[in-house]
Amino acid sequence: MTGFFLKKAFFDGWDNLISMVVLNLGYLLILLALLGSMSLIGIQALLGFLALLASTGLFAFYSAGTAASSWAYAKYERPGWEVFKRGIRESWRHALLYWLLLVLDASLILFVIPFYLSYGSIFGTLLSVVLFWAFMGVSFALLYYFPLFQAMHGDRTLKTLKKSFIIVMDNLFFTLFFAVYQIINLLFSLLLAGLAPGFTGMMLASSDAIKLLMYKYDYLEENPDADRKHLPWDELLYEERECVGHRSLKNMIFPWKD
Repeated sequence: MTGFFLKKAFFDGWDNLISMVVLNLGYLLILLALLGSMSLIGIQALLGFLALLASTGLFAFYSAGTAASSWAYAKYERPGWEVFKRGIRESWRHALLYWLLLVLDASLILFVIPFYLSYGSIFGTLLSVVLFWAFMGVSFALLYYFPLFQAMHGDRTLKTLKKSFIIVMDNLFFTLFFAVYQIINLLFSLLLAGLAPGFTGMMLASSDAIKLLMYKYDYLEENPDADRKHLPWDELLYEERECVGHRSLKNMIFPWKD
């Protein structure tokens, strides 16, 4: 599955490159707001923190819309602006929890963990380690959070979060690989000024990951006695492979040589 995921994520991004860049322009504006908020903290701390909190909320709600568009990309659709707006309307509760979890994660890594480490005691160190793994667990779960809502619209916020943690634990090695993949995506985004793949490309990768993992769970639901370690991925991903097609970098760049 991992090899096909890489191929699908790349070509889904390539096929929707222009739309991806347009959505990333919105993220760049939010990034400017975040940077402005941090600068304001040095001048007026309370106002700066409130602006930073509001900018983080804007990021969360914008990501809710981006998730809806990215989910459509993963299904080989060409969504318009209406899909983005509908994504925010349908998942605003999920966006609120996402906002809260972003603030929690940032607080843990920037303030809480350094605070306990500053004590220099065994208790402080042990507590910092526990909190660090809590930070990692939440961060991993957030990779799947919005796309999982798109896959299962009927779920409430906490149920979606619970399922995100279950997917992390049930697919730990893939999640570790996927986290590294997203870090590489982020590094490429910095080189390309955030225009590509950017946060939209990262959300698209999450959508692709969830879409492929859902084939696993649909199969296990129909075949509860199946060997979870030896799934028939070739059979499960047959339709997806047909939709992506027999594509390569060569025929993408030089289609006339095909």
